[in-house]
Amino acid sequence: MTPPTQWQRFALGLVIGGSCGWLASRLGMPLPWMLGAMLGNVVAALLGLPIAGSVKARLAVIPIIGVMLGSGFHPGLISQVPAWSFTLLMLVPYIAVAAVCTNLLYRRIGRYDPVTSFFCAMPGGLNEMLILGVEAGGDARKIALAHGSRVFLVITFVVFFYGTMLDMQATGGGRPSTGLAELSPQDWLILGGCAVIGAWAGPKLRLPAGPMLGPMILSAVTHLTGIVETAPPTVLVNGAQVVIGTLIGSRFAGSKLGEIARDLGLGVLSALGMIAIAVGFAQTVAAVTGQSLAGVFLAFSPGGLTEMSLLAFAIGQDIAYVSIAHISRIVFIIFATPFVWRGMASRRRP
Repeated sequence: MTPPTQWQRFALGLVIGGSCGWLASRLGMPLPWMLGAMLGNVVAALLGLPIAGSVKARLAVIPIIGVMLGSGFHPGLISQVPAWSFTLLMLVPYIAVAAVCTNLLYRRIGRYDPVTSFFCAMPGGLNEMLILGVEAGGDARKIALAHGSRVFLVITFVVFFYGTMLDMQATGGGRPSTGLAELSPQDWLILGGCAVIGAWAGPKLRLPAGPMLGPMILSAVTHLTGIVETAPPTVLVNGAQVVIGTLIGSRFAGSKLGEIARDLGLGVLSALGMIAIAVGFAQTVAAVTGQSLAGVFLAFSPGGLTEMSLLAFAIGQDIAYVSIAHISRIVFIIFATPFVWRGMASRRRP
């Protein structure tokens, strides 16, 4: 029998993700379309079903998320930026504390080699840390699994933290739904242009998470200036979340639970540690600035930029505040990590 092609495996993952996302939404599950698709595909992967991700599909839907996140910006936003300075300042010690504690975990308990443990511990994006870690000689599988499981676990823990501790449900009801017919032809043209042009320009300008950040910046400009006031249709945003959840879950494809149990166990410990550190910093920032703990905690949560921004959207928090905090964290880590690692490596040489 001919084995399924990459696209057939991805199609199966989408069917599983869409079905589980729909079921999760019917059950009132937090962040249903992404978390439901993610959990469904994790189970499918561990059961050995032939599922796979698709880089092309991610590139196709990420601009939609970028445009949606940009729609969270509004004309009165500029006056709020000075109030965010303390948050951005506290990101540096937060990154340092989280990285040092997690690095000790992977070195002392996991017995990872110095390169792999360092790049597993940095709270940056999966793709960026994987590229930098492999170039430095780290174990690609362990780095990918560490960051993939961290994002998965952080999303799950953060969502249920909001539901149990803060009594806020990330069901998507935090913001009004936008129907396809609510956008005028001009809205479609402008938002579509933000997606297409931004997805092309972001990587060209070497922006972090360029395919998403480019559309987000253009969308933010059009919403800040009042050119457009509406968000992308909810059905497109939900579909994009299904794709993202499917991609995260499919990273476990080909893995056996017994083989990865130890690495997943370390991922659980590191995720819990980072969340605890994030809660501590978030409480400090919220106490000093007077901002809501819900929004500050999302800004410090060690998940992905896309996923944490989607959570902000789902529960009605300030998307701009959360997004800018995560963009700042990613930019700092991308630029600082190579220099920190070189300094550590030079001290180890005889």
